[in-house]
Amino acid sequence: MSGILILTAVELEARVLARRLELPPITVLPFPAFGRGLIRVAPVGLRAGLLASRWPRLLAGFNNPLVVSGGVCGGLAPDLSAGDLVLPESVLGPSGERLNVTPTPHRQATELAGSARGGTLVTSREVVATAEAKAALFASSGAVAVDMESAVILAHAAAAGCPTLVVRGVSDAASESVPLELIDLMTPAGKLRAVRALALTVTRPRLLPRALALRQATRRALAAVARVLAALPAASRP
Repeated sequence: MSGILILTAVELEARVLARRLELPPITVLPFPAFGRGLIRVAPVGLRAGLLASRWPRLLAGFNNPLVVSGGVCGGLAPDLSAGDLVLPESVLGPSGERLNVTPTPHRQATELAGSARGGTLVTSREVVATAEAKAALFASSGAVAVDMESAVILAHAAAAGCPTLVVRGVSDAASESVPLELIDLMTPAGKLRAVRALALTVTRPRLLPRALALRQATRRALAAVARVLAALPAASRP
């Protein structure tokens, strides 16, 4: 294994993680990416829709890197709070397929985290936005958290012969709903619709407190993710 490739859904996640990991922009790439030496961070879009097109460039210079699905997730287990760390042993895909992460990096990450939830994460094709939908998915899947990318990332990495890991922080707890207006602020490529965001402050001012709370929770979640990722390079050396 040579190198660590951290893949997020949206650009915000990649930028926050890069800043905390002190990684500069990779200006030669035609999309947002950050890195230094053998560690690299880049967004691959909602549902990992840009993964296939960006993969060859992201993999350049690496030799079977550890591919990490990093970023935020929604809590499904009722006892998970915003900011908690999730390090699943396996991921359930949208069609029910189960993908296991690589045991050695998972054990290293768990030791580095100190406090993290294991178990199963489920990848959904659609946003699981309401407390009711989260409760139903928890009951049907037994997964502790949900995202929209990890199954796709793990399957792609495994097909390329790369080891895998999932490091996710909870941005919204099981009891919390995320307004669809806030979800729609992100493009499929993971960029913020700035004009729409500004318009919401005028047309839906009551959403502002929820937006600010979600922003703070997201940053706490990403800080927890970054602490583990920052220690991984040293821990991953033979």
